[in-house]
Amino acid sequence: MDSKIDHHLLRQPVEQAALDHVWIHSAQWNDLEQGGKLKVIDRAEGSFLYDSHGRRYFDALSGLYVVNVGHGRAEIADAIGAQAKRLAYVSSATMTNRPAAELADRLASLTPGDLNRIFYCSGGSEAVESALKIAKQIQTLRGFPARRKVIARKGGYHGATFGAMSVSFGRNADYFAPFMEGVSFIPSPNRYRNEFGLDGEAGDLRCAEALEAEILAQGADTVAAFIAEPISAANGTHVPSNAYWQKIREICTRHGVLMIADEVICGFGRTGSLFAMEQFGVVPDLMTMAKGLTSGYVPMGAVAVSEAAWEVFKDSDAMLAHLLTFGGQAVAAAAALANLDILQREGLDTAGLRIGATLDRLLAPMAAHPSVGDIRGRGALYVIDLVQDKATREGFGKGLAALRHPYIQRLSTLLEERGVLTRLMGTIQLVPPLVATDEELAGAVQAIDESLTIAEAEFGFK
Repeated sequence: MDSKIDHHLLRQPVEQAALDHVWIHSAQWNDLEQGGKLKVIDRAEGSFLYDSHGRRYFDALSGLYVVNVGHGRAEIADAIGAQAKRLAYVSSATMTNRPAAELADRLASLTPGDLNRIFYCSGGSEAVESALKIAKQIQTLRGFPARRKVIARKGGYHGATFGAMSVSFGRNADYFAPFMEGVSFIPSPNRYRNEFGLDGEAGDLRCAEALEAEILAQGADTVAAFIAEPISAANGTHVPSNAYWQKIREICTRHGVLMIADEVICGFGRTGSLFAMEQFGVVPDLMTMAKGLTSGYVPMGAVAVSEAAWEVFKDSDAMLAHLLTFGGQAVAAAAALANLDILQREGLDTAGLRIGATLDRLLAPMAAHPSVGDIRGRGALYVIDLVQDKATREGFGKGLAALRHPYIQRLSTLLEERGVLTRLMGTIQLVPPLVATDEELAGAVQAIDESLTIAEAEFGFK
């Protein structure tokens, strides 16, 4: 792919239709219209995407941390079609359907501990919204109506709907304030740039202690829940110690604060086990899931709720003051069941262990690059942390600021030219489908190595 090609001459009718009518969620108009950044993907197979011109790209972000079992799975497509012919939809308000019931039974057998009650929704943001509402109603039903506040972590991301956005650190106050009241943020584990200047597990534990300090500062009788991702992709994919999560669990239990684990990205094999919280030896009170639940073949999300939390509703004979039209939609549930069949039958629920070991080996030499500050991750969730200065660990900004930095933009172009699609927001993210082979991973890493070498030379890195 030649970055100097006049993309207007290559434009196809389908691309023009996209420019004229599709509101692409996180793209700037000039990048699409003048910068040749528009891509219309026509088909996909395994770990690869093919655009409308037939160009092939390694999907290094699994779509958007979604396509865990890989693209083009006929088994899931067949399940979707068969269920759509039999039954597509019934109201989630007062009834359910066969695949939704079977899926709930399956999930209850797979989720950690006693997370046995499943509330369905359409995606990750809705799962977080639902978990927040469930947590607040539980506290009221328990006799604590003042427990309405939520504590989250700096750098965390939980979705784009209003409540989910409110507990996400990068929320955009310029457009969307005021946010949901009663939300506060504490430091997040970060062994590369620890907020307390501490190394290793000591820094993790100080972050855990910050939760207790915040609960006490807010007033323990006013805090409903704490929400966090097991490993936060949005915050740079920092993997905390087991002791961190065990300390968080102990603090939440002691103060009557419900612990919400956001497994929307980490779940369904992404980090080397079916759910990341299993690796930390901790069972949350509520757990959100989406993305890898269906591997993106249809939209679906869910909240798994502990028996103790569910008993509050059962004992009070109260219904949840919350309803979503597409909760447990039959076709989505059938897709999820087929997706889980593949994950377990092919051992993809633990494939992240192989991928993580391969990435560890392949990425180690990349540390020699002058713009590479750190390489870290777990399973199939890795990043290369990019810096302007290795000594000071100064990065290229965060979020949109990083995306707009000339060095980051150049790297993105070089990677696309070499057939690798990923996300660069101060880091190069490597989040491949769980079917990615060692050979495919090696090709992607080689493309990254070449791209870094070229960009570093052009920008004067030494």
